[in-house]
Amino acid sequence: MVLSPQLLSILVCPKCHGPLVLRDAESALDCGACKLRFPVRDDIPVMLIDEATPLA
Repeated sequence: MVLSPQLLSILVCPKCHGPLVLRDAESALDCGACKLRFPVRDDIPVMLIDEATPLA
């Protein structure tokens, strides 16, 4: 997965506006505050709350 550092620096959680952590192995961005995982499909972050899955 290739996400530019510039893109990662401006992306925030759409629910709480908190920071996101890139998870290369899962192709996802995690929000620790909301406990949500946002998928990255074809190197494009899907930042829709309805598309997020809860973290275990």
